[in-house]
Amino acid sequence: MEKIRLCIAGVTGWVGKPLARAVINSVDFDLVGGVSRKNSGKDLGKILDIPGFTLTISESVSEALNKTADVLIDYTSPDIVKSNVEKAIDRGVNVVIGTSGLSDADYEEIDNLSRKKGVGVFAAGNYSVSAALALHFSEIAARFMKSWEIIDFASDSKIDSPSGTALELGNRLYKVKRPDIEIPVKSTKGHAESRGLSLNGIQTHSIRLPGYIIGAEVMFGNPDERLTIRFEGGSGAEPYIKGTLIAARKVKNMHGLVRGMDSLLEMF
Repeated sequence: MEKIRLCIAGVTGWVGKPLARAVINSVDFDLVGGVSRKNSGKDLGKILDIPGFTLTISESVSEALNKTADVLIDYTSPDIVKSNVEKAIDRGVNVVIGTSGLSDADYEEIDNLSRKKGVGVFAAGNYSVSAALALHFSEIAARFMKSWEIIDFASDSKIDSPSGTALELGNRLYKVKRPDIEIPVKSTKGHAESRGLSLNGIQTHSIRLPGYIIGAEVMFGNPDERLTIRFEGGSGAEPYIKGTLIAARKVKNMHGLVRGMDSLLEMF
């Protein structure tokens, strides 16, 4: 079986390190590139403490992709992810996007570019199975509930807001229908800002506090009944590794952009 050659941008980050270990220990992947601006020039094998494995970390995606790769996995930061993705697509490399912070307009541009180049791009606001299930169940709930609002929460060190999970929830629920808001937000007396940010007609709230890690919930309301669907992640990156590798296996067979971890799971 021919191995899938991977390059990981953000290879020494919170997700990047355990992801790299999983790739190195896998039977169907070959780690051929790694990017980290802070650790460029260092040996990834030594950083991960894996005897017998050697890979010099590159400073940029452009440098790392000088080696032939089938898929770029990006776990970097909102300020450089789009540039990284575009560079990979230009070289005919498929991409799995694990970094949040991209807008719907960004994704539209990425979709158009990837279709022109004939490569696949997969993006998810969250790669855990629990988050995928929350997204899937929320879409079902939106068909039957009158209105809803989204709350995302994370540590105070998270720089982007709303989170990728919240943005993905909003994007998908908007396609089901718009919530029926009794009093328009612009008619709020006092401070309309307290009602949160309106994304596609969905009020979205972001909480950034120490002690929190990452999570999102959708609060649904009907007359005399309520429903909350909530995802909450722990302190480890393990839940995101499996989903990322599933995407890396499937992205080569995609054409253009596909969004949402639940689209890769068998849900009926």
